[in-house]
Amino acid sequence: MTDYIFEDIGVHLIDMDTAIHEQVVLNEDGSYSIFLNARLNYEARMKAYQHALLHIANDDFYKEDVDDIEATAHRVV
Repeated sequence: MTDYIFEDIGVHLIDMDTAIHEQVVLNEDGSYSIFLNARLNYEARMKAYQHALLHIANDDFYKEDVDDIEATAHRVV
């Protein structure tokens, strides 16, 4: 993976179903919002945050094969 400068990323802690660790949204202005599950412990939230950053760094929002996207993200983490 090449170096990536993370700019324009908002991080929000919200209560979600415990099956969901994070959600990443590409906003209309090109920025990103990362929603981390507040019900997770600190270590799990940090893993979820790193996972979300990988999706941003890998330009996953411009890909179509969700299974391939997740397989790649989980091989790296």
